[in-house]
Amino acid sequence: VGFGKTEVAVRAAFKAIQDGKQVAVLAPTTLLATQHGNTFADRFAGYPIRVEVLSRFLTAKEAKKVIEGLRTGEVDCVIGTHRLLQEGVQFKDLGLLVVDEEQRFGVQAKEAMKKLKHNVDVLTLSATPIPRTLEMSLVGIRDLSLLQTPPADRQPILTFVGGYDERVATEAIRRELLREGQVFWVHNRVQTIDMAAARLRELVPEARIAIAHGQMDEGSLEQVVLDFWEGRFDVLVCTTIIESGIDMPTVNTLVVERADLLGLGQMHQLRGRVGRSGSRAYAYLFHPPEARLSDEAYERLRTIGEATELGSGFKIAMRDL
Repeated sequence: VGFGKTEVAVRAAFKAIQDGKQVAVLAPTTLLATQHGNTFADRFAGYPIRVEVLSRFLTAKEAKKVIEGLRTGEVDCVIGTHRLLQEGVQFKDLGLLVVDEEQRFGVQAKEAMKKLKHNVDVLTLSATPIPRTLEMSLVGIRDLSLLQTPPADRQPILTFVGGYDERVATEAIRRELLREGQVFWVHNRVQTIDMAAARLRELVPEARIAIAHGQMDEGSLEQVVLDFWEGRFDVLVCTTIIESGIDMPTVNTLVVERADLLGLGQMHQLRGRVGRSGSRAYAYLFHPPEARLSDEAYERLRTIGEATELGSGFKIAMRDL
């Protein structure tokens, strides 16, 4: 997590486009597609390369234009959610398919990808591969490369696993505010997320708090995330919608309310959202203090508590397998 997988994708895409092929990048969430769109467009700015994003943030008319551009070959690089896999999306000459955060796609989506890729190279990126993929690479159906070295200034994330403690949580937020950073507060139930945010406003009145979840309409979700990214809020109370790939260097504290309900890969991905600049990052994985954890939940929390050094995603995936 945060070792530069996107960089590998950018360079692979560039090579493919130089050879006159088209590139499709598949991302699990609309937010991530938008973010990749910006990254790729920035990196290819000096070159005659046309980059487009295809997701639900586009109007029907815009989407139609992008799809038309793919068919005629005017669009060199398209980045999209599983919208790319729908009927009616045709490529003139697809050369490379990049799948980001592969663990988030189901078997059906992957079957749909196979239709795309008769003579297409596929690059799959994931910090926490699911058992099925891991097995494929260990059996030799796929080639596997590991990024072993973190970017120069990364520090391991200090991880705290324990019963939910309001005092600890509010202190964590205040400490982050003192160094002018931001906080992800993960509350994974849309029904009660507003209550959770209201509770936080009482506890830390000085913090500016925003809410983000997948059931909001596109416009407001995109706006909230952009505002947060530009520093207009201090705390983002959100569901696991932020799990995959969102890159916000100023967010260096993560609080998860019910870590006992999350899977291993999920927790590792979430924790990877913080500590992406050189600052020391903190992750608080809480479970209800009074409830008895199931053995599996206990094992998961123990694994994540132990595997804190950088680049331990592969180890975690092996434990999963």
